[in-house]
Amino acid sequence: MTRDYSNFLPQRARDGGSQASLSPLQALGWQPFFAQQVSVDDMIATPPVRVVEVHRSGLHVLGDDIDTTLPPRADVTVGDWLMLDPSHPRSSRALERTSLIKRRAPGTDRQEQLIAANIDTVFIVTSCNQDFKVARLERYAALAFEARITPVIVVTKTDLVTDAQSYIDAARAVSEMIEVVALDARGSAPKADLAAWCKPGKTVAFLGSSGVGKSTLANALLDSQFIETQTIREDDAKGRHTTTRRELHAMPNGCLILDTPGMRELQLTDAADGINDLFADIQELATQCRFNDCQHETEPGCAVLKAVDEGVLDARRLGRWRKLMAEDAFNSASLAERRSRDKAFGKMVRGVKKIKDVRR
Repeated sequence: MTRDYSNFLPQRARDGGSQASLSPLQALGWQPFFAQQVSVDDMIATPPVRVVEVHRSGLHVLGDDIDTTLPPRADVTVGDWLMLDPSHPRSSRALERTSLIKRRAPGTDRQEQLIAANIDTVFIVTSCNQDFKVARLERYAALAFEARITPVIVVTKTDLVTDAQSYIDAARAVSEMIEVVALDARGSAPKADLAAWCKPGKTVAFLGSSGVGKSTLANALLDSQFIETQTIREDDAKGRHTTTRRELHAMPNGCLILDTPGMRELQLTDAADGINDLFADIQELATQCRFNDCQHETEPGCAVLKAVDEGVLDARRLGRWRKLMAEDAFNSASLAERRSRDKAFGKMVRGVKKIKDVRR
């Protein structure tokens, strides 16, 4: 019989509650989803801890009266929940995630990089200057949709331009399913405008380029200047990397905030579903094509190309969809090839070891 762990959470916390109604674990984002993966005996023998910071030298974890560092692991990222094994910390069991943000790591070695886990809302931050690029917003949005995380586009520095509405309209055109919030990151606006997503026990993340105001927004929500910020270069509006690691911070109301370094390169991988969700308009048109396997290139009876000709679909949007799909297909195939090769190599090593053991 499966135990019901929902009563681990007080009623007020389940309904949104306040920080005062949260237990130490709930204040770290503990939810019934995680509780249902463990037993009471598990909770006693291997208490749950959350990864709040990742260093090259180890994982900083917090739990109920636990604050320690575990050995580094490639399969764990900030936001993950682990069942802490005091005798063998490196073997602490990682719980199944509610969500995972990942990308193909920069470079040519075809690695996959884990960005963050168990995030409820992603604030995709951009600003009213040269940083604003629809294609970049679409990449972040596809990443969020693939991870089944609620994306919200936050347009900052509206006070620095005379026509902020054009930026807002362009952001809204990314997807009908994404809410857009425009604000000045300084002052009280972030707390008021983002309150709907920053609730006790929830975890939110800021993603975007350097210099768009992610750390300023986080500081506004935290009621502090804990996270260092810097001004952008005026000639090209590019920011300087002030946030150097991914780390969870606690808001006064019990919401957790993940501030991330700006990503110069965001290569999608295994994100086809997220891309299709983002470009739902193109997917709907594709169902009307004459051929089921239509590539929307030159085929007769293509409803997508017809929509472009009639001005219903922006040709640039179709081009960006093609680019993201091609990139994702290439990266996904490359990573699958690497996994297959690594699996074969591991099998060979185990075989050689087995032969040596027999000979001994």
